Amino acid sequence: MSFTAGTLLLQESVSIAEIYLETGDWDEVRDEVISRNILQARIESTAKRICLELCARLKYLHEDELELLVEGDHQEQAYLLWLAVCRCYRFIYEFSTEIIREHFLTLKYDLHHEDYDAFFNAKIEWHEELEKITDSTSYKLRQVLFKMLHEAELLNTNNSIIPAMLSSRLIDVICKHSAQDLRIYPVMDSQLQGCG
Repeated sequence: MSFTAGTLLLQESVSIAEIYLETGDWDEVRDEVISRNILQARIESTAKRICLELCARLKYLHEDELELLVEGDHQEQAYLLWLAVCRCYRFIYEFSTEIIREHFLTLKYDLHHEDYDAFFNAKIEWHEELEKITDSTSYKLRQVLFKMLHEAELLNTNNSIIPAMLSSRLIDVICKHSAQDLRIYPVMDSQLQGCG
């Protein structure tokens, strides 16, 4: 649940992906990001914490997905970063598939904070570690998650779900590795046919 270290941080993530594609070594990436202050952090400890978080997420993308992250348009980049977050955090993956996608498929486009709260409380039954999370931390997790959904262009300013407009090359690159991952996006089942 360390995803509160940062939202999608699109530009920063793309910069880190570029360095990784050049070096092929996550340790080198970290050293270069810190030494060149690529994250523009005033405090080195903040830069280290954010760098570690972004690298942890980006490690869940395959090389061809990282290449598309660097070369793709803004929307493809945002969708790929959402993919990285979902792969990194099972909690977010399940929220995306069980709540957002189900809302979308049943034409309930509004996503409320109560939807998150109910999901979180339901997960406590299966994950005892969630019981240790304070109300203020849960609030912060919800706040960051909703902000990421806005940045990924999956929620509008009124917290209504926006249908994902996945490009054919994005679908191809994700399907190559896991067709199931397309379920994290609000798309109709017909859009998933022929994949995987």
